[in-house]
Amino acid sequence: MTRTTEKDTGRRASPMGAALVDAFVKLSPQHALRNPVMAVVWLGTLVTAVITATGHTELGFGIAVTALLLITVLFANFAEAIAEARGRGQTASLRRARQDLMARRIDRSGGSLAESRIPAAELRPGDEVVVEAGQWIPADGEIVEGLATVNEAAVTGESAPVLREAGTDRSGVIGGTQVLSDRIVVRITAEPGHSFLDRMIALVEGANRQKTPNEIALGILLAVMTLTFVIVVVTLPFISGAVGVDINPVLLVALLVCLIPTTIGGLLPAIGISGMNRALRANVLAKSGKSVEVAGDVDVLLLDKTGTITHGDRQATAFHALAGVDAATLREAALLASLADPTPEGKSIVKLAREKGVAPTEPAEAHFIAFTAQTRMSGVDLPDGRMIRKGALDAVMRHVQQMDGRVPAELVARVEQVARGGATPLVVADGRHLLGVIELSDVVKHGIKERFARLRAMGIRTVMITGDNRLTAASIAAEAGVDDYIAEARPEDKLARIREEQAQGRLVAMVGDGTNDAPALAQADIGLAMNSGTQAAKEAGNMIDLDSDPAKLLAVVEIGKQQLITRGALTTFSLANDVSKYFAILPALFAAAIPQMAALDVMNLSSPTGAVLSALVFNAIIIPLLIPLALRGVRFRPASATELLRNNMLVYGVGGVLLPFVAIKLIDVVLSSAFPI
Repeated sequence: MTRTTEKDTGRRASPMGAALVDAFVKLSPQHALRNPVMAVVWLGTLVTAVITATGHTELGFGIAVTALLLITVLFANFAEAIAEARGRGQTASLRRARQDLMARRIDRSGGSLAESRIPAAELRPGDEVVVEAGQWIPADGEIVEGLATVNEAAVTGESAPVLREAGTDRSGVIGGTQVLSDRIVVRITAEPGHSFLDRMIALVEGANRQKTPNEIALGILLAVMTLTFVIVVVTLPFISGAVGVDINPVLLVALLVCLIPTTIGGLLPAIGISGMNRALRANVLAKSGKSVEVAGDVDVLLLDKTGTITHGDRQATAFHALAGVDAATLREAALLASLADPTPEGKSIVKLAREKGVAPTEPAEAHFIAFTAQTRMSGVDLPDGRMIRKGALDAVMRHVQQMDGRVPAELVARVEQVARGGATPLVVADGRHLLGVIELSDVVKHGIKERFARLRAMGIRTVMITGDNRLTAASIAAEAGVDDYIAEARPEDKLARIREEQAQGRLVAMVGDGTNDAPALAQADIGLAMNSGTQAAKEAGNMIDLDSDPAKLLAVVEIGKQQLITRGALTTFSLANDVSKYFAILPALFAAAIPQMAALDVMNLSSPTGAVLSALVFNAIIIPLLIPLALRGVRFRPASATELLRNNMLVYGVGGVLLPFVAIKLIDVVLSSAFPI
């Protein structure tokens, strides 16, 4: 299989330069109308330009107001463009990974096995392709045969290769990644143009970005406020005429622009885009901006124990034989019962038994019983009639009791002893005779308890889900600091718990990577699927973690919280600083005809014209000054909703009122000194 590369034919424009160009491109009517607030400012710019050109206002003043309004629109466009440019900058490696590839498609028709080389663009779901060491995976799919190490650096940014294996929850592969070792057969799951990389590029660049519900609601509020102030300003000449005041139409436009919430109107698109970009910088692909925002409102987190709370590599560490049972007999039975268990735990049992001296021979004509999440057992039926089973205590007990076997008290005591130590006990039986216990040890991740404490401070409950027995689950839950746990859980138990929480009005998030997690991922309000997982899981989730780190869900929640707080803080600031601008513009309009209005000129500005220009200058420059904050996000720390609201009002509410008073006065001093008006 070959891979073509793309050569750069010229120097690429910098993100800043591209954003400046886009700021002018976005002046087009079709784009301007997407943002009602800035559309009014753009229309006001055209109106003042016409008034100035026709000589209905002082030339210098008209040109200055028109220029300031145009700059305001350009700064708002620039805020959105720079957010989009930052996203496009992250897609360079993705585009390189999506170059044309050739695939070795397998043809199984006619009972023979043949290969044909075709362009990757011609592959369809269901096709099977062979990929060997050094070759590139041509399209998204799942490994159906073999295992290999894969370099996913083009997607995840991580240079360390990952292991992908057929028949496990780490069977998913992405087109454009490279196989480093071995040989695999991949069944294609994506249509051309709808691959993981195609969707990722479109989302990052904002082509498919959908506005979130809160963003839509805020947009409607801003549109209503803008319409209200348009009506007020349009009727103002009639009111002023009744008191003998003749208002310059350019002043009316300036008043309108200062009344409407231009700051948040200009920054709102950038805030939405940057939320998705922050998620991607954390190597989380959000399928929509809505999912990032919903993460900030989550009430309950459902987390699998293995791989999320613990390191996930439970290993067999000891065999505990019951009284009267030879230790070698227990080890041999444990090995035989685990040969058909593909889980890491099953493989570790085989490894430990062989290290303890059990011969690595497989019995001939044996019938292996594979481990499943439903039976929670694996085993083997031997030709001599022996039925060896290994699994959870309750599952093996039922098996033994069905064969009229007896469960000794020593077994239950041994299981409880292992479980109280935080390990996982597995029971081994040979027919109707119980042989002993296998101890599987796992370790809680460092710092996980502190992270759960942060979530608790945000008012979020954590629920650990595990297939372990209640004693083991309780021990791990206490050590990790989770609020609740579900022990001996089956796949359907996750779905049931999610529905139960949602029925009580809570928003639920969970992580998963297997096909059996897909229903729960689809049901949850936030479903974080692992990139290494199955295609079904990735399709069901509304977020994909490119690092395949289940603990990433904790970071996703904080990104969502930051998104909500940033929008709320800047909205508060925008509405608050409008108050100050009223005190600059209104006296300029009416003070000459109505002397009592002079009392409103608390800033003691130099002249009515200077007041208008100073307010417009502040209105224009505050947008680019806030762009870094909109892109970075307001600093977030865990706190209650009441405390967050209070801090918002104090910092961005009171600050939004006071800052314009100081800034407009300083701008007026500079303008009056440089250009006496």
